[in-house]
Amino acid sequence: MAATGTVVIGAGIGGMVAALELALAGEAVTVVEAEDRVGGKLRQIRVGEHSLDSGPTVFTMRWVFDALFAAAGSSLEEELQPRALEVLASHYWQDGSRLDLYADRERSAAAIGEFAGAAAARQFLRFCQQTQRMYSTLEQPFLRSQQPSTAGLSLKVLRQSPLGLLHIHPFRRMAGALAKNFTDPRLRQLYGRYATYCGSSPYQAPATLMLIANVEQKGVWQLRGGMQSLADALYRLASAQGVKFHLKRRVAAIDIRSGTVSAVRTETGDVFPCEAVICNADPAAVRQGLFGDSARSALPHDSGERSLSAVTWGLTCATGGINLAHHNVFFSPDYRQEFRELLEHQQLPGTPTVYICAQDRGSLMPSRGQTERLLCLVNAPARGDSRPFTDEEIATCATRTFQTLARCGLQLTAETAGQTITTPNDFARRFPGTGGALYGQASHGWRSSFSRPGARTRIPGLYLAGGGTHPGPGVPMAALSGKLAAQSRLADRASTVRCRTAATAGGTSTP
Repeated sequence: MAATGTVVIGAGIGGMVAALELALAGEAVTVVEAEDRVGGKLRQIRVGEHSLDSGPTVFTMRWVFDALFAAAGSSLEEELQPRALEVLASHYWQDGSRLDLYADRERSAAAIGEFAGAAAARQFLRFCQQTQRMYSTLEQPFLRSQQPSTAGLSLKVLRQSPLGLLHIHPFRRMAGALAKNFTDPRLRQLYGRYATYCGSSPYQAPATLMLIANVEQKGVWQLRGGMQSLADALYRLASAQGVKFHLKRRVAAIDIRSGTVSAVRTETGDVFPCEAVICNADPAAVRQGLFGDSARSALPHDSGERSLSAVTWGLTCATGGINLAHHNVFFSPDYRQEFRELLEHQQLPGTPTVYICAQDRGSLMPSRGQTERLLCLVNAPARGDSRPFTDEEIATCATRTFQTLARCGLQLTAETAGQTITTPNDFARRFPGTGGALYGQASHGWRSSFSRPGARTRIPGLYLAGGGTHPGPGVPMAALSGKLAAQSRLADRASTVRCRTAATAGGTSTP
């Protein structure tokens, strides 16, 4: 069978965006997925009689999907009816203090003024200006560009503005930069948490990650049907464009012939001849030979540190004590010690910071009486393969987690049957080669932004997409990685056609 078109390995967000972009450009595309559903890390789980999101829960940078859906002849409004959240998140501390941040910047400033004083409100507004400059400086030359180098990015930033490099603070650590922005330690802790969006520590991550604060300030949305509905919509749009999906097909190998991609083989014996492959999997899986020894050489050896994993509890329960928002964070009293335990000691923290997505709060769907659907998450080390967590460790973590919530004032009355737990051991099984790391390599140190692999690899015709590749983790970033992978494939295809045309013209010409 002659090789034709592109095979996408993995139906995560990056893979499906790449498939849709290619199909819109006229490419024949086949998607091969190991699971029985699409979405990758986006997924819904059953808890008793209810379904709830158990993967990413925060939807930002909607412009990424607005453009994609429009190109496919649809719209985000038509497919998912997004609703902007008024409260971005509620934050709680064990001293009884609470701070809500709002989509309205001035309202957030007023809330911070009541929370920590007028000086803190002024600091917040200056911080917003700083993070806006960061985002504006990096959007085009970094987020939307193929894998940038240090020198290349610096040159592009300087072309934009002579002071551009000063705006992004590339060599300063996040915690140090926050200490210069905020005098109140609770605000430093709040904004330091954005490093965990990349599975990293604010004490080791570069200050550039503060731009995530600006991303959220631009808007956080809920989607009708939850985050899984985004994956389902991409599946519908891609299928309508002719993309062929093959679910429950785990890939055994990417075949390389004459130095270039030739086919994808599955464990069940399927063979998909192709001209190109976009691998929507963690780069670690490629490096470790999980897609065959021939593909292992596609990437250089990586010594990067794994990002964090998580322990999650899907709950159906009644709540009391405090009025939850859709997104909620309950902070530990000693943040530095928490990350020391997570990263230096590779242990579950003694007093964890807890994130809760209360999925019936502010929802487009009415809540079912007093029973709510909650996703509860704490950070964990990614050691699900090398030193799996024991049942006792997870049980101890659960006790400490719910103690943190109780100290912050949240009362939970969980239904005994209404609980589903996911651990780093489970994530390691679902995402081979990662140990359960959910964000690729950790974003620690200024070089980390340039060490993530880009779309192109050392093997012609083999491309990468997903949160482990440039520009990084998160739903919109994974989507951008898929777009960059598709652009790379189309550019290389066009270059090949031009070379063949030129060679044919040269071979038939006469003097």
